[in-house]
Amino acid sequence: MPEKKCYFCGGTIKKKKVRVDYRWGNELTILENVPAWVCNQCGEKYFDTEVAKKMERLAKAKEKVKKSINVSIKEFGKVKAS
Repeated sequence: MPEKKCYFCGGTIKKKKVRVDYRWGNELTILENVPAWVCNQCGEKYFDTEVAKKMERLAKAKEKVKKSINVSIKEFGKVKAS
């Protein structure tokens, strides 16, 4: 089997489990242990078709979540220079 290469930088991609910040509309869902192909050089992530479809279904689902966290939101333009 030939080695898979990154489309962007040409680095080697390997199968790993990753954490994905998935946005659907105004909702943010963090998905853990997602199987992905990850470039060892630039970190670009690639997902198989079935994995991408499952991520979308999970993000849209209104079922009970594993856990919740608080996230701070700051506007870049409002930060004063030091």
